Parts: sequence; C-alpha cells; structure tokens
Amino acid sequence: MLDAHCHIDLYPNPSQTALAAERAGVFTVLVTNLPSSFKVALPNVQQFKRLRLALGLHPLTAGQHTARQIELFRVLLRNTSFIGEVGLDFSREGFSTRDKQLESFQFVLQSLENRPKFVTVHSRQAEMTVLEIVRQEYRGPIVWHWYTGTNKVLDLALEAGHYFSINPAMTKSKKGASMLARIPPERVLTESDGPFVKIGTRDAVPSDVELAERALAEIWKVDHDAARKMIMANFHRIIEPIRLIKADA
Repeated sequence: MLDAHCHIDLYPNPSQTALAAERAGVFTVLVTNLPSSFKVALPNVQQFKRLRLALGLHPLTAGQHTARQIELFRVLLRNTSFIGEVGLDFSREGFSTRDKQLESFQFVLQSLENRPKFVTVHSRQAEMTVLEIVRQEYRGPIVWHWYTGTNKVLDLALEAGHYFSINPAMTKSKKGASMLARIPPERVLTESDGPFVKIGTRDAVPSDVELAERALAEIWKVDHDAARKMIMANFHRIIEPIRLIKADA
C-alpha cells in the first residue's frame, strides 16, 4: 500500500504511528511543515524501511518562513528525494500571507534545479497559480494533494503530466466521486492525510489508504488487488527517474 501524504509528526505518538505503518506494509511519505521539523524527525525515521521523510515549507506556516528556515531547507535538501508539504493556500486562512507563500513556493521549486523529486503540493483556492508556477519553475510531475479545485485546472494539470493523491474523505462526496471519475487511473496515488482526515471519530492512519483503494477499485470497475497494483505502479513511475540518478551518482 501507498500513503503519499501523512503528517506523522502531528500524531500524539508519532513513533507508534510510524511503527504501525511499517508493520502494515504501507510505504509512507512523512510530510513536514518546516525544515526544522524535518531536521528533528530525520534521525527517528531512518530506522524504517518503508517510511520516507519529506522536506516541507507548508503555506500555512508562511509566517515562520524565516531566513533561517529557508537556509535550512537549502542545506537539508541533499538528504531527501521527497518534498512536501509545499504549495499555496489562498483560502481565508492563508490569504494574509499570500506574498510570502508565493516567494517560498518559488524558492522551493527553483531549489530543485529540475532534478527529479517526489513533490506533494497543497493548492487550496490557489490551483491555477500553483499550476502556472510549476510550469515556470519545475519540469517534473508533481502530486496534487487533496485537490479541491475546478475541472478546468484538473484537466490542465493532467495535460501537464501531473498526479493526484486521493484520501478516504475525498471518496465520500458527490463532487469527489465526480472528480475521481475524471482522473485516469494511471495518474492516481493514495494518501491518508492523517491526522487531518477522520475515519469516524478517530484520526486516519496510513493503513486507512486501503479504504481509498477500495473506493477507487469500484470507480475503475476492477478488483481491489488490481487497483492497488495500479497505484503502486504509478508511484514507481514517479520515483524511477530519482533511482536512475542515484544509480549514476
């Protein structure tokens, strides 16, 4: 199974959540909100075979994107092939820091220097701007995390070769189901987005991506195993260029 976007450091007991994901066989991308969080978590994650720590500058932490955090991002970038959570948020919650978010997101993409990375992106109410900046600054595909934008931008993102990660909450609404039917199976990944997504009254955990797999299998009219294999094949397609570069290094 694949959890392409999970905030394990925000659970009450991150180590227990990470261990449970590892034992359940879930390849999990642990996103962070700030480079300082990445630095703290890195020694604790290296013991796990199926967990990868992503280096983040979350748009809703833009007020903390100080010169120190920016320089720390630059320094730590050599330690990971996974980037996230990064992006833009122009909702009411994030609109006051719009200019700083733009500066940070452009910095992140420019820092990659078009080297292949796994990049998981936040885009709430800023979808077209995200697409335009990615077009300008980064050649590789990105992964749109919990996409809630228009069909027009979705179609443009698909034309550009991007992917979308789907969590269990996205499969529950009519809008979500309509959107999922629009995305080709070969562009879909799964995510938990725990602990922000809830399963009933509890926080979602990485193994809950199985719920998204089953919902996608129904939409695609295939069995569960076939859906899981498709999702993992999509993930490997994204990370294969990263492996090739490492092999040549």
